[in-house]
This record gives sequence, structure tokens and C-alpha cells, in this order.
Amino acid sequence: MKYQSQKIALAYFAVAMGLFAVQVTMGLVLGWVYVSPNFLSELLPFNILRMLHTNSLIVWLICGFFGAAYFLIPEEAEREIHSTKLAYLQLIILVVGTLGVVLTYTFNLFEGNWLLGKEGREFIEQPKWVKMGIVVAALIFLYNVTMTVLKGKKTAITNILLLGLWGLALLFLFSFYNPENLSLDKQYWWYIVHLWVEGVWELIMASILAYLMLKLTGVDREIVEKWLYVIVAAALFSGILGTGHHYYWIGTPGYWQWIGSIFSALEVIPFFAMMAFAFVMVWKGRRDHPNKAALLWSLGCATLAFFGAGVWGFLHTLHGVNYYTHGTQITAAHGHLAFFGAYVSLNLAIFTYAMPILKGRDPYNQVINMASFWLMAGGMTFMTFVLTFAGTLQTHLQRVLGEYFMDVQDQLALFYWMRFGAGIAVVLGALLFIYAVAMPRKEIIEPGKTAEVPAE
Repeated sequence: MKYQSQKIALAYFAVAMGLFAVQVTMGLVLGWVYVSPNFLSELLPFNILRMLHTNSLIVWLICGFFGAAYFLIPEEAEREIHSTKLAYLQLIILVVGTLGVVLTYTFNLFEGNWLLGKEGREFIEQPKWVKMGIVVAALIFLYNVTMTVLKGKKTAITNILLLGLWGLALLFLFSFYNPENLSLDKQYWWYIVHLWVEGVWELIMASILAYLMLKLTGVDREIVEKWLYVIVAAALFSGILGTGHHYYWIGTPGYWQWIGSIFSALEVIPFFAMMAFAFVMVWKGRRDHPNKAALLWSLGCATLAFFGAGVWGFLHTLHGVNYYTHGTQITAAHGHLAFFGAYVSLNLAIFTYAMPILKGRDPYNQVINMASFWLMAGGMTFMTFVLTFAGTLQTHLQRVLGEYFMDVQDQLALFYWMRFGAGIAVVLGALLFIYAVAMPRKEIIEPGKTAEVPAE
């Protein structure tokens, strides 16, 4: 570790992994509710469990992004973070806001209160006071990292990362605008949800993946940066107008069906480019880096993102297909593999790379870490196929033949059992991962020898 302020990342990674454990646990409980519908129905209704599942996902991913930025920016900018105190203050605000959200959702506090009560908009249900706290934390973060970069060396990786992080913060401001007209509400709502995960988050993903390839493979920076610019250009070109594939059925003009279909079909390109980039960098690489687990997670991230976000997104993005499939289990299949591949795996890759460096010791428990990858990736892939088959059957029975929703759900029970089994594998993998990176490795070191610290 070259810079002391990189240790800030440890605190962010710890919070992120704690919320990661909460998220997958809630997911497993939700999977059980699908096979035993009355489970916790009075204590924690399905809608509350789902809010906890999706919101903890978003918060821990963002904490991971923040931690990754605090880890890699000092190295790229060749200077310490502008203010470590501000960085820790930002984390405290985020943790307090997260606890406030959990208590508000779980006990349904202050219902109907404009400032303290939860809102009814999916993914952005947070009370207004929490949203204000998130904005304050984001402003602190942007000031801190931007000042660091402006005073230090500028690289393509930090430029793209800052563009993505600024976009993430600015687009969140739309969460404060809640028009009465439902079509208008959904139009602006997708400015956040789509332009995050299929826009600015892709820039963050590309820059962090580029940093990992630079460190793990030893490929020249110039080659990495050329790939990075191509990927980012493709992501922005396809992602911005690709938002239109969410406008098909919400009352917007008909031309969005064509714009959305064409540009969202092109969204496969940046994800294919990221997968190609990762494998070409490893192929060209000259460095035999000791941290094999970080390389596995990086390649897994690029591959699963291509299939989850790219291929499974394309499966039902054309409006002629989407007319039948939107809101079915096919959507759930795409959402699970896309998030796991693109963003969960990315965060776990940077955690795996950074933790040994931050703790100043060998890449530890690599076998357990790699086992966690195959458990989680295998479980999530199986879950995706199961939900795809469930969604195909659901589409035919419900949307084509016109059977009632609950009658169709009864016929999907076998798929829900299989999905629950896949969820167990994912949770076990997540717990193994947290153990692998958080617990010290017990090893006997011969007298006169010291453990290797991985090259940075």
C-alpha cells in the first residue's frame, strides 16, 4: 500500500460486506415466501422484505464503489485523499441513513409523513430525510475525490470514474421529483433506475475493471485506456436512448417503441466489449500476479455481465416480445444475473484485490474465495435458467392463454423450489467470501522468512 489514506476503503468494504450479507439473506427469505406464501406474512410482509432486499443491494454496491474510489484514486492521482475526516463523516451519514431506512421499512414508521415516512416508489422508497442525507454524503464524496484528482495526476481511469460517480449523484436528484401524473412519474423514475444501472454505473464498472486489469495483468496503460474509451463511448451511445425500452407501456408516444428497441438492442455491445477486453488483457498480460482469486472474479464479472445484462436483456427488450414478457419471471431472471454479473462481481473483485494490500499480507484463503465464486456464480446461473423457464411458461399461460395470475403461480411451484435451492448456494457462497477476505489465514512461516505482500 503506497498511501495511508487508502485505508479508508477498509471501512467502506466492511459496511458493504455487512449489507451484502443482509441482502442475500433477505433474498433467501423471499425465495422461501414464494414456496410458502404465509411465511412471516404478518410480521414482515412480502413488500417490506422486498424493499429490504433491493435497497440493501443498492446501498452496499454504492458503498463498494465509494470504497473502490478511495482505494484506487490515490494510486492513480499519486497523492493522498484530500480529507480522510470527510471520508469517514460521509460513511457515518450513509450508515445512519441506512439504519433509518431499515427501521422505517420494518416497523412502517411515520406512514404518510412527507419527511419521515417511506415513499411508494420502487427502489427509491427512502424517506425524504434519508434522501437528503444521501445527497449530503454524495456531495462530500464528490468534493473529496474531485479535489484529490484535480491536485494530482489525471488518468483515463480517474476521469471515467469521476464522470460515472458525478452522474450517479446528479441523477439521484430526480428522486425528489414526484409528479402526480403516473406516466410522468415513471418517465423521470427511469432517469434514475435505468440511467444508473445501464448508464453511469457502467462507466464506474469499466473504470474499476480497467484498474484491475492494469494491476493484475501488467498490460501497458495505453492499451487499457484505448479499450476503456471505446467501451465508455458504446455504453453512453446505447444506454441513454436505450432508456426508451422502459417507455413502451407507460403512456409515452409510440415512437419510443422503435427508439427503445433499436438502442437497447445495441446495449449488448459495451458488455461484449468489456468481456472481450478482460480476456484480451489477460491473454496479452505478462504478469503472474499472486492474487488468482481477484483475476477469477474480474473475468467472471465481465462474462456474467455480458450474459446477464447483455444477452438476457436482449431476450425481451424488443417491444414485440416485451409486450408479452414485461413484469414476468423473465424480468427477474435478467435482473438477477445482470446485477450479480456486472456490479456484485465487480465489487467482490476489487474487495479480493484490495483487502490483502490494505492488510499488508499474502492473498489469503484464495481457495475458499474461489470456491465462493463458483458457488455464487453457479447458483445465480442456475437461478437465472430456472426463472427464465418459469417466465416463459408464465408468459404463455397468463399473457397468451389468459389464465388467472394466481392459478399460473401455482403451476410454477416446481421452479420456485429450484430457485430457493439456488438461493441457498448463493448465500453459502456469500458467507464463504466474507470469511475468506475478512478472516486472517493461519499459516506457519519458517524462521527467518516473511509472508509475501502482493505487488501493487
